[in-house]
Amino acid sequence: MVDMSVDIAGLCLRNPVMLASGTFGHGAEYAGWLDFTRIGGVVTKTITMSPRAGNRPPRTVETPAGMLNSIGLQNPGLEGFIAEKLPALKDLPTAVVVSIAGTSVEEFAEMARRLDGLPGVHALELNISSPNMKDGGMLFGCSPRAAHDVTAAVKRAVRTPLIVKLTPNVTDIAEIAAAVEEGGADAVALINTLLGMAVDARTRRPILGNVTGGLSGPAIKPVALAMTWRVARRVRIPVVGMGGISTARDAVEFLIVGASAVQVGTATFIHPTCALEVAEGIEAYCREAGVSRVQEIVGTLKAE
Repeated sequence: MVDMSVDIAGLCLRNPVMLASGTFGHGAEYAGWLDFTRIGGVVTKTITMSPRAGNRPPRTVETPAGMLNSIGLQNPGLEGFIAEKLPALKDLPTAVVVSIAGTSVEEFAEMARRLDGLPGVHALELNISSPNMKDGGMLFGCSPRAAHDVTAAVKRAVRTPLIVKLTPNVTDIAEIAAAVEEGGADAVALINTLLGMAVDARTRRPILGNVTGGLSGPAIKPVALAMTWRVARRVRIPVVGMGGISTARDAVEFLIVGASAVQVGTATFIHPTCALEVAEGIEAYCREAGVSRVQEIVGTLKAE
């Protein structure tokens, strides 16, 4: 019997597999046919203070081994989320992490304060890394000082475990991770999407309505693995890895380089129950390796 449980700074997961933000609605939409008792948790679609209609279409385009999206954080806003989405999330038999994005330090802190302690909110994920916000959301994740300050402000406002999601679109992601750790983050999650674009050669126009978008899927896995490894060596807080995970082997690789848990995202568009197979596959790997606790394989890369 393998102990698959994970504790991410007070966020207790039955196994290390979570559903990533923006790829599974708010989570409750899949209740009734997805067995949530077989995954560690779900991260909601990112919420902003005010409702957002999102970017103009087209919003998605396929790429080799992945996809570009430019949704623009479409969501019902904080009040709409609390009234319309959270009641159903309270009944999910898994951990619920609410993703939030703000346009100022004060807005981030106020949103976190409003959500702190609400039934059904087990942790918060600060999205300081979206490439689809035109009003400054990504800038927090590109500057060590800005990332530190927004983390510190939110940490002062809440008791709920705080995970900060990092962007790969920086020179040194480990420096950003160290800054949010100093700011009081309980864990970091990485990577968000890579900035990319697609062009229609016939019309000579961008395919996405927002011109650029976020690249995700298997194509970004090597980048995500390397960045997860670098960050795990730099910080002492838990690391949640993501980026191109579609199989149990992918997930195990993230654990080996230092992630304590993983998130499955784009793969669910093709195979909505992919996360269940990933969780089962990790357990099978542990059994075959003679490992009794999944955490025993975390950070076991033999790099020398």
